[in-house]
Amino acid sequence: MDFDRQEVTCPQGQVSKGWHGPYPTSSPIAAPLIVARFTKAQCQPCPVRAKCTSSRDAARNVGFPPRALYELQIRNRAQRQEPDWHKRYAVRSGIEGTICEFAHRHGMRRCRYRGQAKAHLQHVLTAIAVNVERLSRQPLGESAPHGRRPPFRSTATSRESGV
Repeated sequence: MDFDRQEVTCPQGQVSKGWHGPYPTSSPIAAPLIVARFTKAQCQPCPVRAKCTSSRDAARNVGFPPRALYELQIRNRAQRQEPDWHKRYAVRSGIEGTICEFAHRHGMRRCRYRGQAKAHLQHVLTAIAVNVERLSRQPLGESAPHGRRPPFRSTATSRESGV
């Protein structure tokens, strides 16, 4: 993508014929979108057309964010390859797993009560219940396991022990 000349070059060397936007998106929090268009004459004879588009007769359109956001995405994707990023993300993935468990297994997407104080109380009591549930599954004398124990493993272990 060449933002200065407002062109996109495909892997086969074809240069886009149109650059439009940025267009607002349907979501108020989503970034605007720039669209680069190729012509039918460029796309129809291409030997790798199936890798670019699933359309049989239309040309290829490429959508991407404005330059500032695009460059930010490139920097963030490069950082994801570094070991330090993986260490920081390991903490977040554990937290996201807990949030997912609360949302899907304990109905925390909807609150039963009105008002911030009552909603907070529901969250605290649900967290206590989840901790008690986790502790009750843990054998006596063992420390808490690191990571989540898959439900199949819990079921298989309880059947082997005759519970």
